[in-house]
Amino acid sequence: MTIADMKKRKKELGYTNEKISELSGVPLGTVQKIFAGVTESPRYETLQALERVLGRRSDMVMEPSAYYSSFAKRPGEYTTEDYYALPPDRRAELINGEIYDMASPSPLHQMISTEIWQALKNYIRSKNGKCIPMVAPLDVCLDCDDKTMIQPDVLVVCDRKKILNKCVFGAPDFVVEIFSDSTKKKDMYLKLDKYADAGVSEYWMIDPERQKIIVYDLAHEEIPAVYGFQSQIPVGIFGGDCTIDFQEILEYTGFLYEKK
Repeated sequence: MTIADMKKRKKELGYTNEKISELSGVPLGTVQKIFAGVTESPRYETLQALERVLGRRSDMVMEPSAYYSSFAKRPGEYTTEDYYALPPDRRAELINGEIYDMASPSPLHQMISTEIWQALKNYIRSKNGKCIPMVAPLDVCLDCDDKTMIQPDVLVVCDRKKILNKCVFGAPDFVVEIFSDSTKKKDMYLKLDKYADAGVSEYWMIDPERQKIIVYDLAHEEIPAVYGFQSQIPVGIFGGDCTIDFQEILEYTGFLYEKK
């Protein structure tokens, strides 16, 4: 069986990743990576073990109408398979089995995100650090399952084993989301909960319109701090030794505010 055949059979049988792991003896993390499309070339022995489970005949006969196409599923039922089947020009995130469309970022959004990324990169390189700063679009399989695939605006990953060829597999250490009209509510509530539960240490929300930054120290469950665009904000995962100068960013992007 090919992996595509296994995915189809998995859906037909109604097996969860946990059930497949239990029946096959393959570690749950490996099963999750294979069916999330992260591991493209699994070991032969692993494929044999999965095939022994998924090759079994089902006692349940399913009618063709029981299969959901990627456009007929209900919220909560979508998977990374559906996510990767989306047209290449459609920007979206998958969160808890629901697909959220995303508009293209504005020039202001992109200028802020790249300035933050550049400051992080310069600091890490100056310290010969091992952490990797990255910017969207980049897939992050936050929960290491097949129900969530997100694209943070800026992120830092310090465990390089999490960085795979196809995506980041697991929680970043540091995440920045920049509000837009279409993402603000999602960033403020849904993603805050997701990042906290997944183990992200630090989460920044940036509101360009109000020129505010909300900093969550999720690792220590501290009360969030609020800063303005005149501030130099310490990056907690680096002990405050690295700072992002938002006054400098404001001066760099100021001409866009003048056009509003």
